[in-house]
Amino acid sequence: MRDLFLGLDIGTSGARAIVIDAAGAVRAEGKSAMADHGANHRSPAIWWAAASAAVKRALAGVDAGAVRALAVDGTSGTVLAVDGTGAPPGDALMYNDICPDPAIIARIDAVAPPDSAARGASSALARVRWFSDRNPADIRHQADWVSTRFSGRAVSDENNALKTGYDLAARAWPDWIEQVGVDRARLPDVVAPGTAIGPVTHSAAREFGFADDALVVAGTTDGCASFVATGADRPGDGVTVLGTTLTIKLLSDKQISAPEYGIYSHRILGHWLAGGASNTGGNVLLKFFQAKDLSDLSARIDPETDCDLDYYPLARPGERFPVADPTLPARLEPRPDDDAAFLKGLFDGIARIEALAYDRLHQLGAPPLASVRSVGGGAGNPVWTRMRERRLNVPMPGPASTEAAYGTALLARRGAP
Repeated sequence: MRDLFLGLDIGTSGARAIVIDAAGAVRAEGKSAMADHGANHRSPAIWWAAASAAVKRALAGVDAGAVRALAVDGTSGTVLAVDGTGAPPGDALMYNDICPDPAIIARIDAVAPPDSAARGASSALARVRWFSDRNPADIRHQADWVSTRFSGRAVSDENNALKTGYDLAARAWPDWIEQVGVDRARLPDVVAPGTAIGPVTHSAAREFGFADDALVVAGTTDGCASFVATGADRPGDGVTVLGTTLTIKLLSDKQISAPEYGIYSHRILGHWLAGGASNTGGNVLLKFFQAKDLSDLSARIDPETDCDLDYYPLARPGERFPVADPTLPARLEPRPDDDAAFLKGLFDGIARIEALAYDRLHQLGAPPLASVRSVGGGAGNPVWTRMRERRLNVPMPGPASTEAAYGTALLARRGAP
């Protein structure tokens, strides 16, 4: 029975493939580091070497012919130029590369709508224009290009296209992109994540052992894939990423856009995924404590008692969400003599910001918070989790998975008939 689905995640340091069955159980995994194939992380050839190695390692543990569909996610905003054969003539520009020409960024800011995700110094559209100035080539996003190696069809998805200026409401590349100097005909067709694109090519079927009618399904960005992986799938479901910074994502029945808070919405699972990132998070904890000390100090904290310290923990001045103030100072006084009491104040302060962030999204039109799944390093601290649960006052189920490739496998399953 052909009941397997493959998700491929192209990350910054490597590729990971996960195979699931129709029930969502993981049947096989494979991974490959970019560094094993070369030092240039901007090289599409190295992406493909890592991707194909990861897929083959995952398929070694299952019947590749039983894979009914596959999908790919990539880093949001990573773009490359390709020639008429689909081959890249040079390196990509990565998601965190600033456009080398500030005039391009200024031009986008002058013509793009105020709520467009294509605006700003890290604009993917600015990188596209920079490529267009040097070569009249077609443009692909990282996930598109890898997916095309399986399908032979140059199709993008709404999530990867968003920072390139794609209009989610109109579901089209907007007219104003031409005013930036980008030919819309050079941009890929766009479909919703989880949409069937077509069968694998004969060469991909031979190389990986797929059946000739195995489907390639439109994927998404790594961030959206990570959200889907948690199992959050209803409006009001939130995911908190407790990493170096605090990232909040909430599934909404309405599109939420508030550039002043760095908030824009992806379209996923038939809904809208709104999110923002605070400057608080693990970076503040590590400013004051060694990682090895956090567990010992946490054991001395009673999470069932209230904290009377009113902190707004920041590693340096400036906040973007849920408060938009580039000069906002940290509030970390008074500091108790007891380090455990101080850590409790930091935990509680970050939990307050988390609650305020979800409230902010609700004020902007998103549904009230119904549940929160937690990922990232901080999610493994049970004391902090209980303190956050008391602040948020909603169920906090564990995530189904923390792997982006798992979320992309779910999209592959969604797109298979």
